[in-house]
Amino acid sequence: MTKPKPIPAAKALKRLVDGNRRFAKNRRTGLLAVRRDVRHLMLKSRGPFAIILSCSDSRAPAEILFDQGLGDLFVIRVAGNVVAPSLIGSVEFAAATTPARLVVVMGHTKCGAVQATYDAIVGKKPAFSENIHDIVERIRPHIHKLVSPSKGKAKQKRPELLRDAMRANVLASADHLRHGSRFLEEMVRDKELMIVGAEYDIDTGIVDFFDLPATKP
Repeated sequence: MTKPKPIPAAKALKRLVDGNRRFAKNRRTGLLAVRRDVRHLMLKSRGPFAIILSCSDSRAPAEILFDQGLGDLFVIRVAGNVVAPSLIGSVEFAAATTPARLVVVMGHTKCGAVQATYDAIVGKKPAFSENIHDIVERIRPHIHKLVSPSKGKAKQKRPELLRDAMRANVLASADHLRHGSRFLEEMVRDKELMIVGAEYDIDTGIVDFFDLPATKP
């Protein structure tokens, strides 16, 4: 049996954009519209066409908000969509073994992990556990300058500041994947993989792909 031909990254991105548009307009055709036998659907699957590194928040399930079916996405979820060695390895594994040629790092509004990091920086509140502290410490360097109080900076409203912090964290995670893994960096350099950053707005249901490469593979 021949391997399915990979969907080009730009085409995969358009598929996600179109699916999210359907979701936002409540016109779903993917996972939530499935009525046939699940095993039959899985047997017919061509494999995932995109890899999603997203937050574990229950309000941000990638398959639903991109209106995709079973087997369409390789989803890696972790609080705060942080990047750690095992998560880089998961993206590498997906890139090496599936036809997916697009990686999306997706944060979301009202992210609890970003809020916890903000509280630790501004209010010096300790994390609930050592492992949560590890997540906070992975986010802290990317948002510290943004949220630290400074006399010369105009005071920004907390919701806006947290949104900017979430986006800064997405940018850092996407950049880490592009340059923190020799395997992924070579794939990006050879135009075999595209890594982008996105924000899911929980209130509107819309995903904004705000971090795109200058040139598409």
